[in-house]
Order: sequence, then C-alpha cells, then structure tokens
Amino acid sequence: MQKILLFGAGKSATCLIQFLETTVTRRDWQLVVAESNLELASSKLSGSPRAKAVQVSVEDQQQRDDLIREANIVISLLPPALHFLVAASCIQWKKHLLTASYLDDKIKALEPAIRDNGLLFLCEMGLDPGIDHMSAMQLIHRIQHAGGRIHSFHSHTGGLVSPVSDNNPWHYKISWNPRNVVLAGSAGAKYLENGQVLTRAYKELFRQINEVEVKDLAPLAWYPNRDSLSYIPVYGLEGITTFIRTTLRYPDFIRAWDPVIQAGLTDDKSPVAQTSMAEWSAAIEPLVNETNRRQLEYLGLFDNAPIPGAARTSADVLQYLLETRLAMAPGDKDMIVMLHELAYTSADGHTASTSSSLVVHGEDHLRTAMAKTVGLPLGIAAVAILDGKIKLTGLHIPILPEIYTPVMEELAHEGILFKEEHS
Repeated sequence: MQKILLFGAGKSATCLIQFLETTVTRRDWQLVVAESNLELASSKLSGSPRAKAVQVSVEDQQQRDDLIREANIVISLLPPALHFLVAASCIQWKKHLLTASYLDDKIKALEPAIRDNGLLFLCEMGLDPGIDHMSAMQLIHRIQHAGGRIHSFHSHTGGLVSPVSDNNPWHYKISWNPRNVVLAGSAGAKYLENGQVLTRAYKELFRQINEVEVKDLAPLAWYPNRDSLSYIPVYGLEGITTFIRTTLRYPDFIRAWDPVIQAGLTDDKSPVAQTSMAEWSAAIEPLVNETNRRQLEYLGLFDNAPIPGAARTSADVLQYLLETRLAMAPGDKDMIVMLHELAYTSADGHTASTSSSLVVHGEDHLRTAMAKTVGLPLGIAAVAILDGKIKLTGLHIPILPEIYTPVMEELAHEGILFKEEHS
C-alpha cells in the first residue's frame, strides 16, 4: 500500500489535499497531511478513513523522521526555507520528494546524495515555477523538432482576481501567501531583450507599464520576474535574442504599487517607529496623485488607525493592510493567467509566431485557481511516480518530456488547458 506524506496545509494546499484524498480513497492508499496547525489541516479533509491530519513541528527532527520513514513519497508545501530539513530526512530514509518552490543552492548541494540513493527530487512543480516550465517546453521542443529556430520568448504568469469578483480599485485580491505579494520583485530582475542583457533594480521594476493582451480579458501589465537569464540554457535556447519571464498584474496595480515601493513601505528590515498608519505612510505623500489616490486610500495608508501591535517592519504593516483590505471574501473567485509568446524562424526560412494562453478561474475563496494550479501538478506527479509512469531519478525541474507529458495530459483532464494561436 502506498503512503503519501504532505507537509503544509496552507492556501495553496486545498485542491491538492482534495485530489490526493480522492486518489488514496479510490486506490486504497494512505494520505497523511502534516501541519503545525492541526485544526487547519483537519478542516481540509473530508473524512475519508484513508486520510488523516497530524500535528508536527517540522524543525523537530524526530517528529519529521517518524513521518518520512513511513511514507513512500513526500510533498512539501512548507515555506521554502524549510524544504532543506525535509530533503535531508528524505535522503536519510530514501524517499522521493516534490516541492513547488524554486530550486535553491542548498537543495542543489544534495544532488550527489539524491542520485546515489536512486531518488527523484522534483522541484519547481507548481504553477510558476511549474506549469510555466512544462507548457513552455512543450512548445519549444515541438518547434525545435520541426526544425525551427526560436529567437524571442516571453512567458507571463499572474495570480489575479476574476472579473466577476473584481470590486476594488486595485483589481487584486490575496489568493496566495501575502508575504510573497508584499516582497514581489524585491530581488530585482535580469533578462535578455534584443540581444542586450538588462538588469533592473527593485525600484525600477514598476516604473513602466508593459501591456499584453489575452483574449476575452482586459489589458494586463507585466514586470520582469527574477533572473530570466538562468533559464536560457535550462530551456535549451542558447543564442536567443530575447528571453523574458514576467509576472502579470492589471495596469492600475502597477501604477499604485510603484509609489508604495518608492516610499519604502515594503521594507522588511528596518523596525517601525511610528504609531499610526498615517505617520507610517507619510513618505508616500509626495507620490500621491489623481491616478493612485483612490487605491492608496482604499488600502488604509492614510488612516489614523494604530499600527498593529505584532508589526515589526513596514512589510509587516503592509501585509496586514493587504490581508484585511484585499482579502478574498466567501464566494469570491480568483483567476490564473499564463501566456507564452514565441517568435521563430521555421525550417523553410519563414518568420512565424506562436502564443499559448491559459486562463483558470477559481470556484470560491478556498478552491481557488491558485490552489488548483499550484497543487494539482504536485499531486499528479506524485501519483505518476508511484505508478511508475515517471521513472527518472536525480534532481530535476519539469522540463523533460518524461515529466511534462503525463502531467500536462492529466492537467488537461482537470480543465487546465492551453489555447494556441499561430501566425
């Protein structure tokens, strides 16, 4: 009997837990959901005798090892900094591991031990990173196999509010980790455009409105995301002239978020000395104009309300405002949008372009599009590994056909399906 162990039951885990609970019930397997908040984990299970929630402190090696030792495969939806603890125990007890997080240097350092133990560690297996890799590589490999030479690649992804629930001036609601929203873009960005390597500092990222069109949606805006350059060799696109990975928002969000950054309100290092919201946000006053005033007021920046007692930095204060003012209400729906744009020269020498888009709407404030697109790739991949459909070992992200083919086929059955346009 196969046993699946999932660490973490937060916002992104809802649809994954439901998928896994259905799977283990049908197949007579077992699912264990390990979470520091037992009530949260229990609330996401429907009562199947094949699934249970357990309380765990993942930093406690004995608790962690006791769970991992009994599992066949482990999925971690913990904060990225905690993946290494789980990974080390997975190597010790010779268990496969899947995460949705970016592959970091600490996990990379484990590669020899992963390989020597015949294990599969599959990282970047969520939405972005995850579905973006798989869908892009399908396109890239298909064009290359037909003799095409790709010279421009844009990949855009955004977690947004669905138009049916878009009722605030930010055109945004929190459907995933709010801390990540506060600090989005803080590492700056590096990308390749028209043969030139461009580096953008954090305070430059939101200065420009770069619009893109997706059929049946209002215009969206993008900003470059992290280090695009590192993915050029990963995607096998050496020699390309433009390569940009981006995050999508609505244009009004970009316009209002830029002054928030310029005023230092996303700072997660310096302690907050002010006592009221208005005092804390005073630095933004010179940056307020007719375009952004309504949004900044809506967020509560100029209120005389006290700073939350638990807030230690500006980022803490801003996170509190986002969580309270831009929360998903019961019945609200979010939306995931992904768009790949490729320009290439075909085998017969003609210039051509292909775009591939994905739009997924959430069902409610719990079964969100974000939870579905982050969680389902992990669940589908875990089942495929246990079934022997994915036979790879070593440390991987999902750029190989052996991974993306079976996973993308199952995602399509779940309604996560791309539409292509060619010219």
